[in-house]
Amino acid sequence: MTIQRVLTGITTSGTPHLGNYVGAVRPAVQASHRPGVQSFYFLADYHALIKTGDPARVQRSTLEIAATWLAAGLDPDKVFFYRQSDIPEIPELTWFLTCVCGKGLLNRAHAYKASVDKNTAAGAEPDDGVTAGLFMYPVLMAADIILFNAHKVPVGRDQIQHIEMARDMAASFNHLYGEHFTLPEAIIDDNVATLPGLDGRKMSKSYDNTIPLFAPREELKKLVMGLLTDSRAPGEPKDTEVSALFQIYQAFASPQETEAMRQAYASGIAWGEAKQMLFERLDTEIAPMRAAYTHYMTHPEEVEAIVKRGAEKARAIATPFTSRLRAAVGLRNLADGSAAGSVVKSGKATKSELPSFKQYREKDGLFYFKLLAADGTLVLQSTGFDQPKACGAAIGRLQAEGAAALAPLGQTLAAGSTADALDTAMAALRDAKN
Repeated sequence: MTIQRVLTGITTSGTPHLGNYVGAVRPAVQASHRPGVQSFYFLADYHALIKTGDPARVQRSTLEIAATWLAAGLDPDKVFFYRQSDIPEIPELTWFLTCVCGKGLLNRAHAYKASVDKNTAAGAEPDDGVTAGLFMYPVLMAADIILFNAHKVPVGRDQIQHIEMARDMAASFNHLYGEHFTLPEAIIDDNVATLPGLDGRKMSKSYDNTIPLFAPREELKKLVMGLLTDSRAPGEPKDTEVSALFQIYQAFASPQETEAMRQAYASGIAWGEAKQMLFERLDTEIAPMRAAYTHYMTHPEEVEAIVKRGAEKARAIATPFTSRLRAAVGLRNLADGSAAGSVVKSGKATKSELPSFKQYREKDGLFYFKLLAADGTLVLQSTGFDQPKACGAAIGRLQAEGAAALAPLGQTLAAGSTADALDTAMAALRDAKN
């Protein structure tokens, strides 16, 4: 069975709320039980430094989010569960990627562009208040992902760009230094709910409209009873489509319970009764986890030990891999003469005992790949692709089908090469994996 690596992180800059739970924590915990999946979950405390300058808040949030994962059923013995700042290889890889990432790519990042647009509208300098951390955020995120060669990264649609940028940086590094990184793909699950908050807008710490996931029972009831509703009286049919209350209920209820609530809306249920039903449904799911969460929050030494063990497990992968990356870029033992002979004079690539695909982006904005035989001979130079995913898919098909995939993909061999050479290269790669 082919093992797929799936990676998820949550920034430790606030208290987990219902939206975090249904949008990230619950689906990730469920995914961790699937066969053939190797799951990586991390506490993104480096990322938190971009969003807040309050050290106590970062520490408290890190504990709260770790306790949330554990209370929700994450088994640290079956997954990789670690704190980002416990993996020194992440900032080291961030620097490697910084050196191959074009500034123009970072200029197009949504968060940076939003800050510039806001300043421009206010008549301020474009970069006023913009830290280098905010600007470099996509590079750190790319390092998080490709250090562990994650195949899939569950994200919301607003995060797709970051995965595309991670692919771009990985491809640039591979082009310069040989094939080291898997190009990650975003997982977009349209069935995962985006919850509305107390005021009807998206539940977000930025809007201060959240319902804390593990609020005490009475506080939870008070917050639910304060949800914004319209002025329709008892007996009047109510619209589920625009009801924040209904959307939250649906995210926690079974299909049968949801349908019953839908019928109650059509029959004119009173808002007070609907809120009581929502509160009871929430508390049914949250109460058992709340007890575990309270335990972890009052025993932070247990949580610290768990994430430390997780870091050791994660570094068993990250440390030797980073050593290979250091050698690839030239950070080597000066007494090791064998390494000197492995670099092409141009300094643009490393030789390999195996054939290798090089995927990269050209100035025309298109994505390309080439296939080199073990001796460095060019076997195939691709045409351009609009999207890196399409480029990667073409490589995958060639690896699976060999020369038979050339015509369907609209690709031709390099001058002087043959279909046999392509099939031989693909066979060598398959043998290396076995």
